[in-house]
Amino acid sequence: MIRVLSIVVCLALASCSEGDAKQKKDETAKSAPPPVQAAVIEVAPREVPVVFEAVGRSEGSREVQIRARVSGILERQRYTEGDRVKAGAVLFQIERAPFEIDLQQSRAALAQERARYALAEQDFARLRALADRRAISQREADQAASALQQSAAAVQLAQARVRQSELNLSYTTVEAPIAGITGRAVQSIGSLVAPNGDAALLTTLTRTDPVWVRFALSEAEFASLRARESGAPQVHIEMADGRAYEQTGRVNFAGSTVDANLGTVQMRAEFANPRLDILPGQYLRVHVIAGTQRAIVVPQAAVQQNESGRFVWIIDAEGKAAQRTIRAGNWVGKDWVVLDGLKAGDKVITDNLARLRPGAPVQAKPAA
Repeated sequence: MIRVLSIVVCLALASCSEGDAKQKKDETAKSAPPPVQAAVIEVAPREVPVVFEAVGRSEGSREVQIRARVSGILERQRYTEGDRVKAGAVLFQIERAPFEIDLQQSRAALAQERARYALAEQDFARLRALADRRAISQREADQAASALQQSAAAVQLAQARVRQSELNLSYTTVEAPIAGITGRAVQSIGSLVAPNGDAALLTTLTRTDPVWVRFALSEAEFASLRARESGAPQVHIEMADGRAYEQTGRVNFAGSTVDANLGTVQMRAEFANPRLDILPGQYLRVHVIAGTQRAIVVPQAAVQQNESGRFVWIIDAEGKAAQRTIRAGNWVGKDWVVLDGLKAGDKVITDNLARLRPGAPVQAKPAA
């Protein structure tokens, strides 16, 4: 009986222990949080462009200030502000009458000097013949020769004054030195303009096709750009509204010094601008593409940042969330190039990131 009672008690105790263990297991399962559903991508290296980004500002490939070169009254404006003009087009007309009178006076003075020269030439010829026959002294012949030379110099001076008067008269017609877009007229009709001071500036003229875009790269980016042997880099720009400009540019200037204050190198790119889509003075986002490289990329939304730097959430071998610190490079479209921290086959979580905690179970679903 004692043995039977011992066996019954042992069986009862075992049954109670199994029930308690099962109850605890059920309670633990009920208290554990459900797996987080999240989209996951499996990363792998692929060819991506090497892109350097900067903020640039556009400017005309040639920018000219149109200034008055003679003093006078501004009589006429021969262009409409903002119009596209050709080289040689008349822009302004300055009063001509004073310069026409000055030209006539200069021509009259030239005629007088030429008459004096003709007389001095005749006197020299006559006195030289007399000096050869010793009818006069040699001194008189030398004086005649000197008078002839002085008269010749006076003729040259009068010719120069005529040329100066003709040049001043031509300056009364202000022409466009280059083809481009005209600016605002600074001086009003009837104003007195002069070649010096504020009254000299009449307007500006800008060549907008091609257009130049100035930007700067950091010292490290410039060194990386020079180290690549993939040919001339391509330059793309993004307009203020986020629209990509259809024309591809080329670098036509790279600085030879590093700015000591900013640590950057100045650069300039040239773009065709036949429809005036880019106005001088615009701020643009510049993308310099210098070949390709193999790298892992992840969506920008998957990259987060804390006090330790940038990181992404991955699914480990146990199906749980874990943080992985990365070293990010440039953006490629909507993706971010990862230079270090990920390897091929890693599963990166791309959404529902706010609910993730280290060690939390994750139910993966394919990313869209």
